[in-house]
Amino acid sequence: MKTQVKAEDGKQEILITREFDLPVELLFKAYSEADLIEQWMGTKVISLENRNLGFYQFETSQNGNVVFKASGTIHRVNLNQQIIRTFEMENMPMGVQLEYLDFEAISNQRSRLNIQIIYQSENQRAAQLKLPFASGLNAAHNRLQEIAKIRK
Repeated sequence: MKTQVKAEDGKQEILITREFDLPVELLFKAYSEADLIEQWMGTKVISLENRNLGFYQFETSQNGNVVFKASGTIHRVNLNQQIIRTFEMENMPMGVQLEYLDFEAISNQRSRLNIQIIYQSENQRAAQLKLPFASGLNAAHNRLQEIAKIRK
């Protein structure tokens, strides 16, 4: 998998790293513009105020039934550099998590995304890791790479 997920024993965090064949500006847009988020995440963006002290809400439905709902507060946005936000999935045992998304230019056409996710407890992190989290994120990042390449 190109998206690396690291979860050390005894910690309440997950570290995620992925390099993309995309300029950092385009990678940042993929995490901050509703139309791109909907395409690569495969979810509907109900609300997105991508600014300091903003808010977002995502929702996925199948056969008319909501199967996934997540929301959070965007605490800080540094254009093309960082998004700090909370993330919470409804009806899931993981609780609210704090996410640091750091965007790094490697060259004009390559970039790296580093994500640190902090959970309230090791048990909440363990619940996240029991889901197909790593493979799902890798597949979503693969879609992000392909969709964003088209927009170059």
